[in-house]
Amino acid sequence: PHASGTVYLATADAEGNMVSFIQSNYHGFGSGVVLPDSGIALQNRGQEFSLDPAHANCLAPGKKTFHTIIPGFLTHNGQALGPFGVMGGYMQPQGHVQMVMNLVDFGLNPQAALDAPRWQWLGGMNVGIEHGASADLVNALARRGHQVQVSSDLTHYGRGQIILRDPVSGVLCGGTEPRADSHIAVW
Repeated sequence: PHASGTVYLATADAEGNMVSFIQSNYHGFGSGVVLPDSGIALQNRGQEFSLDPAHANCLAPGKKTFHTIIPGFLTHNGQALGPFGVMGGYMQPQGHVQMVMNLVDFGLNPQAALDAPRWQWLGGMNVGIEHGASADLVNALARRGHQVQVSSDLTHYGRGQIILRDPVSGVLCGGTEPRADSHIAVW
């Protein structure tokens, strides 16, 4: 087994109930705390929080500290559209932005939004891009001074799922990640 890992789950039903859930054991066996009679280990993804007031990720009242436990949820005009999530540590917020852009800005369906090649900022002027991304994009970034790393290893570009509910028909449409072991279950 892996030393750590994250699991994301999206669920929805015909009555409009929806859940976006993420669980992460950041290092080892998570927090080491197991809920009695459940077998469920509590996560430890908050390990990067700090109590040092000089630290950028210090816990403080009213402050939103950075972490990567981000179960996403889409709404439009106050109506629930559906749960989504992309796992993958620091790739998670970048993957969320790209998936939502694919849905909203490019009009892709849930599966196509997940299938699309992703990029990630690696620090400084370094950008990673999945194999399959447009050569024009790669060349344009390089011309602007970015150090572009094209990768065929998809394991570093997040893993996600999504369910969207059509606001008119109520039909649920799911998408699941080609980069990981995942599936859609319907009953």
